[in-house]
Amino acid sequence: MTAALALLLGAFAAGWLAPALLARADLTRTEPAALLTAWVLSAAGVLAATVSGIALLLFPGHGNGTSVATAIHGCVEAISHGTSPRSEEFAGLLGLLLVSGLIGRFAVTGTRMARRRARTRREHLSLLRIAARCDGRSPETWWLDHDEPMAFSLADGAGVIVATEGLSRHLSATEVAAVLAHEQAHLRGRHHFLITWVDALEQALPFVPLFRRAPGAVRELVELAADVAAVRACGTQAVRTALVGVSGHSAPDGTLGMAQGNLGLRLARLESGKAPSGRLRRTLSCGFAAAAVTALPAITGSAVLVAIAVVTCSLSGG
Repeated sequence: MTAALALLLGAFAAGWLAPALLARADLTRTEPAALLTAWVLSAAGVLAATVSGIALLLFPGHGNGTSVATAIHGCVEAISHGTSPRSEEFAGLLGLLLVSGLIGRFAVTGTRMARRRARTRREHLSLLRIAARCDGRSPETWWLDHDEPMAFSLADGAGVIVATEGLSRHLSATEVAAVLAHEQAHLRGRHHFLITWVDALEQALPFVPLFRRAPGAVRELVELAADVAAVRACGTQAVRTALVGVSGHSAPDGTLGMAQGNLGLRLARLESGKAPSGRLRRTLSCGFAAAAVTALPAITGSAVLVAIAVVTCSLSGG
């Protein structure tokens, strides 16, 4: 019962407190991949802690033969004999019903969203096959004969990049390479999937502050992470000039493009002189962020329980 309460209290606290903690990071200095990991996994950690807490309430025997069917049977038997069901089983069943409903809502919302975006991608690709030429790169790159300098990526299979001939007309070869490197980073990082995941959480469970604020934060961070990858490939000056060159040209719905996001923040980071982290440092920072936010619900819940115990003991004189 104590472990279950710790997880549920921790999930509640993390869902409300994590956004404020994560929002304190200086985006012009912090490694965006690590912060992106923290936002995505903190949402996953809250869900996992909630489900685990309900499971512990439902199975208080921890392997002594208690099952869902047994718990349901025990509640029915108790009610039929005019007595109250065991508190742990009753709380677990109520929690199971609540969590099942919320998970079902999330699954339905996520499936609908994924299907709608897949349909939009297919429509985009159908038009591209008629109006654009493919140069056979990996990932596939489709070129449109349009004067505005713009590019965006689609998460279709291995991914597709769409660029206009206007890039070559208005930008240098190095700057065009920076734009393409930015879009390739979106595809390698599976940023389209991450955005769909947090969008589904926000639509299904908007009353949780973490889920409500995650989509905006993740959209900002995937652009910063793609900028860092482009800097690593082409240099800061090329990325800065390319970013200014494509700004103001929006990408279609369901895509990610270099012109999206907070232009002022991204230019401020580029002008700060912050060099891209090496692979080892980036891996370690992402690993630390993942471990910290995944453990946050359990740590927070345990701290709350300890605080309650201390207060209770002091009031009782124990």
